[in-house]
Amino acid sequence: MGYQKLGRTSAQRKALLRDLATDLIISERIETTEPKAKELKSVVEKLITLGKRGDLHARRQAAAYIRHEVANEETGQDAVQKLFSDVATRYADRQGGYTRIMKLGPRRGDGAPMAIIELV
Repeated sequence: MGYQKLGRTSAQRKALLRDLATDLIISERIETTEPKAKELKSVVEKLITLGKRGDLHARRQAAAYIRHEVANEETGQDAVQKLFSDVATRYADRQGGYTRIMKLGPRRGDGAPMAIIELV
């Protein structure tokens, strides 16, 4: 089927999805527009699958995509470490379907359909 352009150039779209994927891995639940959530779902599912593989090549592929933001200030754990240590082990016996999209009402300002995307 392809993908949604989200009203952006390809570089802007890639940066947006990288930021949203990093935020979702860190906080495990974010609120965004419905089209962005639907695009983000495929990106995060692939990243979690990389995390489940767990080898060095998968870690480097994930680190090339995820922004290096600190997920846990106490331990100094960043988003890639959280993906491979916490998130991937949680879904070790699950074959896909790691995220859930719950639709909200329209946004007050412009009426855009909003959704919450979270890790199951």
